[in-house]
Amino acid sequence: MIAIVDYGVGNLYSLYASFRAIGADTRVTRSEAEMRQADGIVLPGVGAFADAARKLRESGLDRALCAMAKDGKKLLGVCLGMQLLFEKSLEYGEHPGLGLLPGTVVPLSDTVPAEYKIPQIGWNALHLTKPDCPLFRYTREGDCVYFVHSYHASASECITAAVEYGAEVSAAAADGNVMGCQFHPEKSGKVGLAILRAFCEAEGGGV
Repeated sequence: MIAIVDYGVGNLYSLYASFRAIGADTRVTRSEAEMRQADGIVLPGVGAFADAARKLRESGLDRALCAMAKDGKKLLGVCLGMQLLFEKSLEYGEHPGLGLLPGTVVPLSDTVPAEYKIPQIGWNALHLTKPDCPLFRYTREGDCVYFVHSYHASASECITAAVEYGAEVSAAAADGNVMGCQFHPEKSGKVGLAILRAFCEAEGGGV
């Protein structure tokens, strides 16, 4: 079973429908007990980093997710959910993340040329910097996925894919059983569904 974390932030039901489309037993839940029973957990997110981090803390799920990830539970962050996995974000100040992945989330405007539109909205081709990442079991170099974002994770040893947007912009990250997609797999057609299938099939293991 795949548990999608309902903490008041995120496009929950598009993700739910996508997992159901590949035949995965899926639940949208706020229950820590259900998350512990799941084979994998998905942390979605849209909006502001600080607000999402606050809602996670207020629910107590920040500590629970960290504990489960360290015990070996598979965890996938999507869009803002991926950003929350990192140590901190510089979105309108400095805000702590879950610290499950090393690195800092920074503005795209500090990375890409001034003439490039922010947010980055639309399709872009993946460059698989670590093609052996479990998420990419069915993904090929150059496969296109869909982005909507104004921030990204800065250079880190855990970045597994990037895209070209006037500069190299991080697109995915992983450290053991903790994985993230800056793009939206639920909006990325067959490529996105293949990435979600690969997550379902990936093995766990502590960080």
